[in-house]
Amino acid sequence: MEDQNKNLILATVLSLAVIMVWFVLFPPPEPVLDPNAPAVTASDVTSPVTAPAAETATAEAAPTPAAQAPRLTIDTPELKGSISLLGARLDDLELKSYTQTIEDNSGIVRLLSPVGQENAYYALQGWGPAGSLEFADVPGANTEWKPAGGGTLSPGNPVKLSWSNGKGLDFIREIAVDDAFMFTVTDTVTNTGSAEARLFPYGIIAQHGMPTNLENFFVSHEGVVARADGTLTETKYKDVADLPQVDREGGLAEVVDAQTDGWIGFSSKYWMTILVPEQGKPFTSVTKYVPTSDIYQTETRQPVVAVAPGASVTNSTRIFAGAKEWETIQAYQNEGAVGGAGQPIAGFEDVIDWGWFFFLTKPIFSVLHWLHGAIGNMGLAIIALTFVLKLLVLPLAYKSYVSMARMKELQPEMEALKERAGEDKQMLQREMMKLYKDKKVNPAAGCLPILIQIPIFFSLYKVIFVTIELRHAPFFGWLNDLSAPDTSSIFNFFGLLPWDAPAAGSILALIFIGVLPILLGITMWLQQKLNPAPTDPVQQQVFAWMPWIFMFMLGGFASGLVLYWITNNIITFVQQYAIMRSHGHKPDIFGNIKSGFKKKEAVAVADKSKKKK
Repeated sequence: MEDQNKNLILATVLSLAVIMVWFVLFPPPEPVLDPNAPAVTASDVTSPVTAPAAETATAEAAPTPAAQAPRLTIDTPELKGSISLLGARLDDLELKSYTQTIEDNSGIVRLLSPVGQENAYYALQGWGPAGSLEFADVPGANTEWKPAGGGTLSPGNPVKLSWSNGKGLDFIREIAVDDAFMFTVTDTVTNTGSAEARLFPYGIIAQHGMPTNLENFFVSHEGVVARADGTLTETKYKDVADLPQVDREGGLAEVVDAQTDGWIGFSSKYWMTILVPEQGKPFTSVTKYVPTSDIYQTETRQPVVAVAPGASVTNSTRIFAGAKEWETIQAYQNEGAVGGAGQPIAGFEDVIDWGWFFFLTKPIFSVLHWLHGAIGNMGLAIIALTFVLKLLVLPLAYKSYVSMARMKELQPEMEALKERAGEDKQMLQREMMKLYKDKKVNPAAGCLPILIQIPIFFSLYKVIFVTIELRHAPFFGWLNDLSAPDTSSIFNFFGLLPWDAPAAGSILALIFIGVLPILLGITMWLQQKLNPAPTDPVQQQVFAWMPWIFMFMLGGFASGLVLYWITNNIITFVQQYAIMRSHGHKPDIFGNIKSGFKKKEAVAVADKSKKKK
């Protein structure tokens, strides 16, 4: 029994240490390229996917500010905003289905904003000059397009823009949008002149300054996310600013040449803006920081094309701008479109930050998403998921609980061995190992149920933290956001007293915990009482304090995660009770509780007696 307790304590301390580390690390909680045009020379570009740096105009120096330029309205089931005709910028976008907070008067989430506003964030596309062309001969960031067809941009109703350089090149841009978050920009250039024209298309997403609404959690990636021929790359904002100097870029950059599938853009916890060039065709992706203007930038550059006199060339690029909804992203990855057919986007699911345990987080979320669709309540889906996970590990857990029950049966023989061995520790160890072998008992098996929970706990924590499906997901009553800590508090007696609970994330909020953390501590404490308290005083203290330490530690975690842990404790309690009964041992829960109190009283009396002496 003593060895069993030691193993259980070891597993408990190990899991406690890991969770404490987790809690500490992730508390709840020179000339440069212009950011608005790609880097090219005025001379011909011989490489199909690369271009050296040159001087260009900046968006800030535009003759007409983007915010004041004429605009076209965007109105879809999911999006509202507008497109600036200056550079045909997608720079004004809000998400209709998502509010900033759970408050009734909360505004909807703004994703993109034009130059002139704080943290301007936008996408634009253009043509880079090659051969004898100059920047003035092609449409760029400061080109003012003219409407050429369509009114409000909506699903099934694209808009057209036109621009002519007056030297024989006519440009038409058609912008379409689907029912979700994908824009398709189709550019056509027609050469009505007498000489061949050489140019190449590019796309840019620019973020002016580091966003002020970053989570700054190590567990969630925020910054550039890119895929190049099957390889995923994630670069945080602070690391973008530390990129190496690249001469052909004229600044800090990372350039990935000659890829034929992939995408690049910026991703936050729940939202993203991604450039998706035509898959299967070569392109270059660029991650860049412009220190002089404090602009973070991602680009796609496609090969130089030759447009003969009388000929036309067409290029198409998609821009995803919206919420990181798993089901929507899956549709783009597998079918290329939502509710239709298109060009699939390989690996698009990886824009969601699944973390190190992706082999667990992905299937766990898939099951949770399905359960939520079937049940209709995310809290009940988490409870159902807990049952599923417990069922999957039941064979291993059963062996563990059986081994623990057998250890209890061996208790009399182990006590007899201790009496025979006396002070001979080596003999005691040898005889106990022989006893375990003869009776086919694994003394370390009791650790397994706790150790199994660690990767599952972390994976579920990741799922609840980074997936938008858990954001603002209600359960019942006051639990209106399972991705946030329990908002009830002992401080105001769970809302019965006429003052507010401490602010989330404050020290008082960690002390005056809510209903769910208290239930967590109680369920852990009751689970302990299936077994008598260990005889060793140190072990007694560890077991006595463990539920309450966990209760306060997990009090600041997402309520969905605490709900999972409570459900897991209850299922474990029932499993252990049933298995112990099946082996002829009826747990005396109330007797163990009384015994624990009596031992505490005895220890207190003994301590008092020692002080008097």
